[in-house]
Amino acid sequence: MPIYTKKGDEGKTSLPGGKTTKSDLKVEALGNLDELNSFLGYCVALSGRKWFKDILTKIQNQIFRVLSEIALMDVKKIDHINPINEEDVLKLEKAIDKLEKHLTPLNKFILPQGARDSAALHFARTICRRAERSIVRLNEKEVLPNRTILKFINRLSDFLFVLARYSNKVNNTEDIFPDYYQQIKK
Repeated sequence: MPIYTKKGDEGKTSLPGGKTTKSDLKVEALGNLDELNSFLGYCVALSGRKWFKDILTKIQNQIFRVLSEIALMDVKKIDHINPINEEDVLKLEKAIDKLEKHLTPLNKFILPQGARDSAALHFARTICRRAERSIVRLNEKEVLPNRTILKFINRLSDFLFVLARYSNKVNNTEDIFPDYYQQIKK
């Protein structure tokens, strides 16, 4: 089967629930999640640390679960997916708590930069926030069957932020505060 089908040339696409426009909120949410997942793959490629790759690969698999749930939300019977659940959210929270024990608490914003891994994770966090906004818009129009997805994506962006900071720490790179704070003191 060729990679190109020409079926999307008129701005339409097929989802398991039927055809829709490529500007549909569901397609936007799926696209943002796909971009996040792809960028996390880039983060995996950047890192030389096995634990880092393992964490991000696990998250990529969870994002595929979210993608499946959203893509299939109009399909009446779904037996083959493992929905995101509260345990997935709790695991992210525990991972955040564990990493934060090694970090200096923040009371200011930081610049999204640092070591190569960290800068990429900050970028992934912003993609995750965009995906979250698109999922929220989708949920406002068509209520998600599994609202835990909203919690999971919100917590995932928090996790990526903390992981970016932790990456700076293990790379002996300090968080950088914006010049804005120095200007306020004057």
